[in-house]
Amino acid sequence: MEEECRVLSIQSHVVRGYVGNRAATFPLQVLGFEIDAVNSVQFSNHTGYTHWKGQVLNSDELHELYEGLKLNNVNKYDYVLTVCDPVMGDKWNGEGSMYVPEDLLPVYKEKVVPVADIITPNQFEAELLSGRKIHSQEEALAVMDVLHSMGPDTVVITSSDLPSPRGNDYLIALGSQRMRSPDGSVVTERIRMEMRRVDAVFVGTGDLFAAMLLAWTHKHPNNLKVACEKTVSAMHHVLQRTIKCAKAQAGKGLKPNPAQLELRMVQSKKDIENPEIVVQATVL
Repeated sequence: MEEECRVLSIQSHVVRGYVGNRAATFPLQVLGFEIDAVNSVQFSNHTGYTHWKGQVLNSDELHELYEGLKLNNVNKYDYVLTVCDPVMGDKWNGEGSMYVPEDLLPVYKEKVVPVADIITPNQFEAELLSGRKIHSQEEALAVMDVLHSMGPDTVVITSSDLPSPRGNDYLIALGSQRMRSPDGSVVTERIRMEMRRVDAVFVGTGDLFAAMLLAWTHKHPNNLKVACEKTVSAMHHVLQRTIKCAKAQAGKGLKPNPAQLELRMVQSKKDIENPEIVVQATVL
């Protein structure tokens, strides 16, 4: 019998759609994990819609919930998943912008990242955290070394604007994992993936990616290549199914709206559970 693995997932929650805990809970459960979800935000829907309503949990309320778990001695977890993964910002049309106040950057650098085992920044976030720019694969690898030195053993730069030999239709992602041998030596595995772009704006993909990467790195703790191939291939299947259904709902020649672009998560159960590998990772 497989040993139970418990995850405390502290993320946003929406009534309709798949972001935050809604995007993370289902795939983790499908992959055999027990999830305790704390909803840091509870909204009617994600903020990609025109309107939303809801509540934000403050620090005292979060602490009270955790105290209840602690009093009952049920606060023992194998993993804590929180996506600030770190969601600090991104690049749009080549220009980077932060989603959060700039004075939070030192908090991420000094408090959050040093206690994380895995981080999944995009290129802009990796540059912010490391204080270095990325113009080449070599510079990206150097940035990941800086991030390793801050604490995390696994770093995946989920997207970058580095040019792909396969053309502009492809995005490059890079991963790096430090592994400690019994003799104390450290071996670092580095990988590169090239993923076909999807011409649509999805919400919740980062939450889904982080959840599945947690699951697959748990199942393949010393094989970042396989963990990332399964994660990214499952993402590919979910997004392809989503865009196909969204376009069918929108009608020929019409752009799908946010409701139509909600991730087709339940319909993708088999792809999440046992993804056909369609994105191969190259070991660098």
